[in-house]
Amino acid sequence: MAELSYQTVARSLRAQIVDGTLAEGAQVPTESVLAERFGVSRQTVRRAFQDLVADNLVVRTRGRGTFVSTPAAGYIRQVGSVDDLMNLSDDTRMRVVQPLSRRIDRSTADRLRLPDDIIWEVSFVRLHENTPFCLTTVALPPRVARLLADVTELQTVGISSDLTIIGLLDEALPRRIGQAQQSITVGKLPSSAAPHLDSEPDQPTLLIDRLYFDTDGVPVEVAVSHFLPHYYSYRVQLSRG
Repeated sequence: MAELSYQTVARSLRAQIVDGTLAEGAQVPTESVLAERFGVSRQTVRRAFQDLVADNLVVRTRGRGTFVSTPAAGYIRQVGSVDDLMNLSDDTRMRVVQPLSRRIDRSTADRLRLPDDIIWEVSFVRLHENTPFCLTTVALPPRVARLLADVTELQTVGISSDLTIIGLLDEALPRRIGQAQQSITVGKLPSSAAPHLDSEPDQPTLLIDRLYFDTDGVPVEVAVSHFLPHYYSYRVQLSRG
């Protein structure tokens, strides 16, 4: 539980910094105050502060306290679990650029272990503080896409929401999202994607490919994302065990 508690504290403070509740230069409440507010130990709060310091969101001064620093350019996201990916809705929004529709794609269908080459796709940009930093194309098996057919936010170009596809699937699927396989490489921004990210085509991007499975190990989603590296930093926490 301690692991989850410090992430909860860090996420709450990060959201307050992003929305301006804790302004630049403001003093963050003390460890004892936050420990009482969240019902956790001071050690848990201290661990949350370490994450915020690593993200350049706060600075700690011995004898004075913890203060909000000048926000780093772009968007920093720590990812250590599928739940962290679902929590993208905490401080980002998605804007649809290609509504959920039927496609023919043999390669992606093979990854989803489908008997034919029919998939359903939706593409969207993700924004932080109204700045687009990522373009994602999600591919779904037809049976999974049908579960999202009534989600208005996925049907109209330009519509914006705080949804995540895996969050929607986690609620709609008979069996929840269980795990994901992820690869991270360097890619080039497709010319078709450049206008949506206010960028130039063919510039280097952080290309993140994820294949999601339900708790029975059945593939339910392929998500391929192009991140602009000057707007996005990706952090992974590694543990022993």
